[in-house]
Amino acid sequence: MKILFFGTAFISKTYLEELYKKNHTILVVTVQDKPALRGQKLRSPAVKIYSQENSISFIQPERFTYDIIEKIKYFNADVGIVVAYGKLIPKIVFNLPKYKSFNIHFSLLPKYRGAAPVQCALCNGESETGITSFYIEEYLDTGDIIIQEKLNISMNDNAETLFNKLIPLGIDVMNKTLKLFQNGKCAAIPQVGKPSFAPSFKKEIGLINWNKSAVDIYNKFRGLYLWPGIYSVVSHGKFVGKRIKFIGIEVFDNSSVSQDFGVLYSIEKNKGFTVLCAVGKILVTKIQPESKPIMSAWDFIQGGQLSIGDCF
Repeated sequence: MKILFFGTAFISKTYLEELYKKNHTILVVTVQDKPALRGQKLRSPAVKIYSQENSISFIQPERFTYDIIEKIKYFNADVGIVVAYGKLIPKIVFNLPKYKSFNIHFSLLPKYRGAAPVQCALCNGESETGITSFYIEEYLDTGDIIIQEKLNISMNDNAETLFNKLIPLGIDVMNKTLKLFQNGKCAAIPQVGKPSFAPSFKKEIGLINWNKSAVDIYNKFRGLYLWPGIYSVVSHGKFVGKRIKFIGIEVFDNSSVSQDFGVLYSIEKNKGFTVLCAVGKILVTKIQPESKPIMSAWDFIQGGQLSIGDCF
């Protein structure tokens, strides 16, 4: 098939690799190169790099101008596929292919429409998620569903492990969707149920609110594991005013109730330290102190930087 592929990041690249292996003819649409955080050197999106390495045609439009639209029209695609593209696509573009365009979304729509469905599902303690292929419409993630497949979420899953499970499931859904088009079956059903939303995150969302349960804080840790992580600022003790990022935590107790939430409650030998939450306690096993490398929480405690009774 002739496929118009919209994608940007590493996740998108894995889908592009699959399409390339299947010998589809592809025109890639990706975002422009952007300055890296350090040094401000331009960094190319992952799908562009892969396209260059494999002689796949690509374009990087800042806007969908008349010339860009004509170029896409000339490609004469059978279908458009969108995977983590990161920009809005105008109707005149996503309707150009013969079978229109579909998106691979990492949730069971209409739940978690938006940019961070995997992270939000974890933050909210969901036990199930999945992959949805659906027709692109003008409004965000509202199109009719072509295929939807479910996946159980383990309490041990974080954003990294869950993405690793969802990516191959999404590739399978993409291939099944393409098979339907190849067989001339393009039916889809409207989304049913109350929608929820998963907007992109800002770094500040990682600040821990200790007036929550240990389970809530653990779920937040799971959801924000890849970025931006969770952190707290020491409000009392030798390390006062310093920020600590929590790299490894566990639910130590999920039932006791406390008014002293945010207090370092105990030191657990060879493990780390516990912190009181409004309900329960978390065990902190690995941290990154401000301006320092990642280390075990036990080693940090041995350095005398934190003591029982210190507060976050």
